[in-house]
Amino acid sequence: MNQQQKLKISPKAAVYVDYGNVYGWKSHLKKPVDPEILHKYLKKYSEITSINFFYGIDTNQKSINFLDQIKKIGYNLITKPVKYITVGKVNNQDIKIRKCDFDIEICMNVYQHLQENFQTFIFFSGDGDFAPIYKYLIKQRKQVIVIYEQGHLGKEIWEIKKGLFKTRYSFLKIINPK
Repeated sequence: MNQQQKLKISPKAAVYVDYGNVYGWKSHLKKPVDPEILHKYLKKYSEITSINFFYGIDTNQKSINFLDQIKKIGYNLITKPVKYITVGKVNNQDIKIRKCDFDIEICMNVYQHLQENFQTFIFFSGDGDFAPIYKYLIKQRKQVIVIYEQGHLGKEIWEIKKGLFKTRYSFLKIINPK
């Protein structure tokens, strides 16, 4: 029987959605994670008192509209400008990639929540760069949950064997409540 997995969360929980990372899960899920559906799911947990969404701000109208929608949904939105980095040249034309990492901003947010006596830290990101903050939180005897998707979990996270609960987004069976 394929049953929905329910998170067991200690009181005073904070959520960190690294949407640049989460958006990449569409390769496995066959569609992007819907921020509105995710927010409704998280609001079902009374223990969660802070839901933070990290995403780069760009000058195009589609990006502006997306971030306006995120605010309306009810997330605490943390942004910074997207950078475009040249990675090569083809026919004298620069090839650029969009880059906007939030590792430092997420860690700063975690430390702020530690000062506010949060007990549970839930990360929607499989980024291996977060291993040091997870290990730190575990040493502080905090509950640490990492939500990722198949093929999107850094080996540094997979190697943490104690004190870290890891589960796939698809195992939560978050469905459209409409």
